[in-house]
Amino acid sequence: MSHYFENDQTLASNLKKTTTTLFNKQFIFYTDNGVFAKKGLDYGSRLLLESLPYQDIKGNVLDVGCGYGVLGIVINKLTNCQTDMIDVNKRAIHLTLKNVKENNCQNTTAFYSDCYSMITKKYQTIITNPPIRAGKKIVYEILFKAKEYLEKSGTLYLVIRKEQGAKSTIADLKKEYDVTIINKSKGFYIIKAKNC
Repeated sequence: MSHYFENDQTLASNLKKTTTTLFNKQFIFYTDNGVFAKKGLDYGSRLLLESLPYQDIKGNVLDVGCGYGVLGIVINKLTNCQTDMIDVNKRAIHLTLKNVKENNCQNTTAFYSDCYSMITKKYQTIITNPPIRAGKKIVYEILFKAKEYLEKSGTLYLVIRKEQGAKSTIADLKKEYDVTIINKSKGFYIIKAKNC
């Protein structure tokens, strides 16, 4: 069985156009088989986007495990920050590039990267809805290796569910970051982890 964090070139395509409204703006997202939340914006990502302090997001932004580009595209449209989006799933990157055009984004790039393997610069903000089903090892690589790619004053924002290990993840993050829970809803935690 294929997972959204893998590259399955044999998976049949079923392109769908979805629309979602955030902050009184309408966004269009093309989705497909083999990507996360193919039916449309998931609750965790929506909650993360609705919880972000956009006035504090400046400089370069990186969306890790971008899927079809929701987090990076919305942040880019609301802040106009330089936004890079990466994923290990090539179909996801193809969709992200399509969605960047569809939403008329500026200052954006999307490219294949296995975790941070293709990243060559530092960011003020890294954001992720980590691929929990890929396993703890990959999730922790995304969360803890982020420190290497954050500016000294940079911040990692993420969403994780209580039943997917939110409390133990928060405890572990506190060993490396200054951690604040900025929102909680329906078992989802929105976490701000500041470089320290």
